[in-house]
Amino acid sequence: MEKQLSDALKQFLNEDLQGIVLSNSRDKETLLKVQIRPVVIQGSLKFQAGEFAGNQVFHKNLDKAQTEAYIIKLLENQMKQMDLKSSLGTVQALVSKKGKMTVKVRERKESPAISPAESPKISPLSRQEKLSRLAHNRPKRYILEEGTPVPFLVDLGVMTAEGKIVHSRYDKFRQINRFLEFVEDILPRLDKSRESVIIDFGCGKSYLTFAMYYYLKEKMGYPIRIIGLDLKREVIRRCNELSRKYGYETLQFYYGDIAGYEGVSQVDMVVTLHACDTATDYALAKAVRWGAKVILSVPCCQHELNAQIKNELLAPVFHYGIIKERMAALYTDALRAEVLENQGYRTQLLEFIDMEHTPKNILIRAVYQGIRKDNEKEIGEITKFLHIKPALCRELLDREEN
Repeated sequence: MEKQLSDALKQFLNEDLQGIVLSNSRDKETLLKVQIRPVVIQGSLKFQAGEFAGNQVFHKNLDKAQTEAYIIKLLENQMKQMDLKSSLGTVQALVSKKGKMTVKVRERKESPAISPAESPKISPLSRQEKLSRLAHNRPKRYILEEGTPVPFLVDLGVMTAEGKIVHSRYDKFRQINRFLEFVEDILPRLDKSRESVIIDFGCGKSYLTFAMYYYLKEKMGYPIRIIGLDLKREVIRRCNELSRKYGYETLQFYYGDIAGYEGVSQVDMVVTLHACDTATDYALAKAVRWGAKVILSVPCCQHELNAQIKNELLAPVFHYGIIKERMAALYTDALRAEVLENQGYRTQLLEFIDMEHTPKNILIRAVYQGIRKDNEKEIGEITKFLHIKPALCRELLDREEN
């Protein structure tokens, strides 16, 4: 029966496959079920296996031969049932208590021929067209791919030692990759012929700091030095331990605040993620004074304007606390972007990750181009209208006037 199953898998493991489910596990505590579907990765047909264990799902991508061997091994040792569906037919494999396997193959029969007058002729899809459809519908491509172990992700509990994503940390995995997409976009702004200095203010546990170093230095070969800064001494100690463990010689972490840091005189890129309230403004001001080519900032809580903002015309709207809070946050980030434009940066406000994961989902991306936007009058009118004085305006615009 194993040969019959092997022959069936050779026939149906192709671009016409719709899906395979292996179920009825002999040990539900270690593995509940496995789902397999075709995907196209870098132009090649692969088969993605999702292993359901408890409340976690682990993924691996296999080629045709590996998938065939994987399925046979599961039926021999773990699963008692396999159901395969394809546009070419179906295959069902059942394993009895005594280990005897029964395989049923049903090939799809061609429809009776009909005349062109009864139905228009439809040309069958070519193999390339089928692969193109799979590629279009394939899972999102990640910069850090599933199935490839990354040491810091393993230590931080996002991956297993085999490179599988821990299901409960999948949101963190997506967030890391989303951030790296923004980093990927600004690669042309980094000079590969010299060491670029990158500062990460408020680095915290440094998931994204390690990811940025790994991507730029280890994967892309950029000569970089990254400095992480935070006010939690234990976090700094742990991050430095991990950095030494991985041999990341130009990744260091220091205790200190954003406003008072004077450890470097020139910086190429500044990253500030979830720095609370005006800490973001001080980081942005520092970045501008350093002449940073790139700024990536995901603001956190924005209390300053919420405490200041008032306007008679908008009073009925501001009466509702949640509306006032959200409007104050949006005004804060919009004005930050305008001030950066005034300082010569091409600035965008982008969605960092889906709102379902966190309401703090705006990323400010600013790339220095040296052309200052003449918008001080408009900024002044807005701040006067709302009776506000944002920290970044005080740091950069007021000082220029003085």
